[in-house]
Amino acid sequence: MITELMLMPQTYQHILALVFAVKEMNRSPQILSNVTLGFNIYNNYFVPKYTYAATMEILSTPSRFIPNYKCDLQNNLVAVIGGPNSNDFLHIATILSRYKISQLAYSSAPNMNSQLEGVFFHWMFPNTNHQYYGMLRLLLHFRWIWIGVLYLDFGTATETLLWKVLPVFSKNGICFDFIEKLPNGYISDIDKMIMSAQRIIGTALNSTVNIVLFHGEFQSILNLWLLLKISEFDNMSEKAKVWIMTADGDFSSLLLQRSWSIHFMHGAVSLAIHSEEVSGFQKFLQKRNPFLQKEDGFLKEIWQQVFYCLLPSFTSETVEENICTGEEKLEMLPEMVFEMHMTAHSYSVYNAVYAIAHALQALDSSLEMQRSVVKKKLLKQQLWKVQPLSLCNENCHSGYKKTKIEGNPFCCYDCTPCPEGKISNQTDMNDCFHCPEDHYPNNNQDTCLLKYTSYLSYEEMLGMSLATVAFGLSLTTISVLGVFRKYHDTPIIKANNRSLSYTLLIFLLLSFLCSLLFIGRPMRVTCLLRQTAFGIIFSVAVSCMLAKTLTVVLAFMATKPGSRMRTWVGKTLALSIVLSCSFLQSTLCAVWLATSPPFPDADMLSIYSEIILECNEGSVAMFYSVLGFMGFLAFISFIAAFLARKLPDTFQETKSITFSMLVFCSVWLSFVPAYMSSKGKYMVAAEIFAILASSAGLLGCVFFPKCYIIMVRPDLNKKEYLIKRIH
Repeated sequence: MITELMLMPQTYQHILALVFAVKEMNRSPQILSNVTLGFNIYNNYFVPKYTYAATMEILSTPSRFIPNYKCDLQNNLVAVIGGPNSNDFLHIATILSRYKISQLAYSSAPNMNSQLEGVFFHWMFPNTNHQYYGMLRLLLHFRWIWIGVLYLDFGTATETLLWKVLPVFSKNGICFDFIEKLPNGYISDIDKMIMSAQRIIGTALNSTVNIVLFHGEFQSILNLWLLLKISEFDNMSEKAKVWIMTADGDFSSLLLQRSWSIHFMHGAVSLAIHSEEVSGFQKFLQKRNPFLQKEDGFLKEIWQQVFYCLLPSFTSETVEENICTGEEKLEMLPEMVFEMHMTAHSYSVYNAVYAIAHALQALDSSLEMQRSVVKKKLLKQQLWKVQPLSLCNENCHSGYKKTKIEGNPFCCYDCTPCPEGKISNQTDMNDCFHCPEDHYPNNNQDTCLLKYTSYLSYEEMLGMSLATVAFGLSLTTISVLGVFRKYHDTPIIKANNRSLSYTLLIFLLLSFLCSLLFIGRPMRVTCLLRQTAFGIIFSVAVSCMLAKTLTVVLAFMATKPGSRMRTWVGKTLALSIVLSCSFLQSTLCAVWLATSPPFPDADMLSIYSEIILECNEGSVAMFYSVLGFMGFLAFISFIAAFLARKLPDTFQETKSITFSMLVFCSVWLSFVPAYMSSKGKYMVAAEIFAILASSAGLLGCVFFPKCYIIMVRPDLNKKEYLIKRIH
């Protein structure tokens, strides 16, 4: 067996795990009872040419470097354990796979160059692809989407990173401020390496990113430290980054402990590989002492390095140096220099020995070859208390959307407020969206609020006030009707068609009561009756005014000698005018109800925060036709009354009709723009006001002078005064 070694304390534990596992296996009577395991250790110094040389050496006769030539060899090579760098182990697989020698790696699995290599290759570490997938999940979980990448070139592992891993990160929304290759320390031109290191490290530390993905292998942490050291970045705390790296990297370093604090990597996140404490391993480490284990040549070198002393056999008595006493203990060293707990790499070496032993046991027992697979899993990294951010710019908060900046990566964007009527309820939304129809955006445009229903109700002040006025005017009309009924036979009542006066009063009463149909929650029946009842009632009222006016005009024309108008004067003319006008308006309303009747509706768009419950007119054309016909009658009545205003009318009724129609027309001409510019319940209130105001104008202008004479000046309510007025 072989393993790679550089004289570093952390790799020495890998050797001790190998030694411990082999001794434990040789003592076990259950496994390989007739076979003794041994091992050879080779060091490649993390250099490919030494790796090839060591591989060829195990294919040669001991002490004679002649590949493929073996003699006087009693020990058989059954497997090779390699690591901790996957790329170096790939060089071993290139040669040994052709000899069908099994190879177990305590490093991440490299990309094999051929299918043959993969057959004899087994890895004890999780595949690097799984580790990068874990990193991606970590970045997305904390929304670290603005990161930088530093990598050391390690052959196929680097190709996998650049051509397979980073494109997947980008597809999942991760942006890169920089992707820089670090010099690997083998550049002959030291000045060129220093300049390159200073430029790259400066780019990383001065970047706006707070997260740096560092790609390397076992000794990469030491390489990074050396590059930072030669770049003269001494004060790292001011430009601290969160470094994220795979489980291959090892933080233990004697050089770091003595020359520079590990705080330069404060906040680093490294994926952890599952390892367990093996019974007896710590006691095995505690017993290591160069004075007792003299056959362990590595221990002497490591002992002098970690305790900064010289063993007596390595120096003379005349040299004044710090002499090792043998009282030193490995457990006295800080974990950064040497760990007493079994590390993930050492645990993989331990499992590799057992895997080989079990495979040999199965082969020796003539059983079916079995492949021992040691399942590993990533440990959940404990989260630190303060979570940093790593973004190109601040997140777009709720109520804003992302807007692309031309020429910048998609992780760099502006935040613009949502347009009116839209919201965004999450951070970094690409676009805003509309609320449901029954909701509306709040002022911050980050949530939807439920719209409240709105209609003119009796409970609110406006509806209550209009209803009160309608009832008051209705009572007033009933009072006038009572006065007229009481003084039914007096001259002022009988003059100018008493029947028209009663008809007009009754329909004015109905018009006041009709306004109540517009108050309250819109229902199917009220929607059908509102406009049609209003149109017919007002047409009758206005036609009565027209009939009164025409009666006065025709009466004076009939008094002329030889006039034929006498045949038209009488109740027949007035009745014909009222019935014909009412019939035309009723016909329009019937057509309206038959073709496109009004119906209850909910307007969700007119007012921002309200759902307006209203009566949809069905056909707007029919609504304005009914309104237009009523206006036409009012205009004709006004013109007729205006032309007849100077006639010696009984009790000046033509002047009253003229003034009342002026008020009526003024109200309805003002109603049209007010109605068109209003929304919701205020539109309904405008129509109610127009109905009440125009009806009150007719009631006051026509009937107030007569009631005044009846109640206050009864002396004028005589036949003699009437004859005098006519003459």
